[in-house]
Amino acid sequence: MFVIDKKIIVITGGNGLLGKQIVSSLRLAGATVIATDIKVDLHDNLQVEMDITNEISVEKAIAGILKNYGRIDGWVNNAYPKTSDWGLKFELIPLSSWQKNVDMHLNGYFLCCQKVLEIMKHQNFGSLINMSSIYGIVGPDFNIYAGTSMTMPAAYAAIKGGIVNLTRYLAAYYGPSKIRVNTVSPGGIFDNQPESFINSYENKVPLRKMGKPEDILGAIHYLLADESSYVTGHNLIIDGGWSII
Repeated sequence: MFVIDKKIIVITGGNGLLGKQIVSSLRLAGATVIATDIKVDLHDNLQVEMDITNEISVEKAIAGILKNYGRIDGWVNNAYPKTSDWGLKFELIPLSSWQKNVDMHLNGYFLCCQKVLEIMKHQNFGSLINMSSIYGIVGPDFNIYAGTSMTMPAAYAAIKGGIVNLTRYLAAYYGPSKIRVNTVSPGGIFDNQPESFINSYENKVPLRKMGKPEDILGAIHYLLADESSYVTGHNLIIDGGWSII
């Protein structure tokens, strides 16, 4: 595995399905990993309460991390805020819901990037990863949702597509300051979805299986490590081949 020993790394959405795996894996590799989330375990001094949709909350959390650790080597934007009506069919989405989801998710990533990358600029080093998705680069195959109540939320496609290109912009903008900004785009991750969906997904993807959270970890390690020091503006796709067909 790539060397991240002694790095100070922050993971937003650190208590979510993927976030927990990222935090645990990086800690096992020797990094000091701060998990931020809207709900935290107060008995874990490496967890910090932070709401990516709130500028004051983000600034307060970052200030506390810098006070305690002196720097931020790596940052992973992994939080996944969404409204309670997430997943409505396109024609049923209220404009207010669309606006709120874009504001929370895409604009939340923008906010974290803006605050953290300026700190890294003054440090003259740092690596930031934005989590996107295959649905930020390809259109959905709605056939895999047949027979379920699931769909691919329209706002998700817009948000994740925006994150991919925002990453490219930031990589170009902060490159002269020796800051690297990259995207990781997972394919479908198993999360106890309906059996018919799983079968349809696995029958289409070339590797014939859904992803697992641990399948994403190597990419995170690589992009945070010094071994990827000449990689920036890249979208690393981990999808079992879904996006090539």
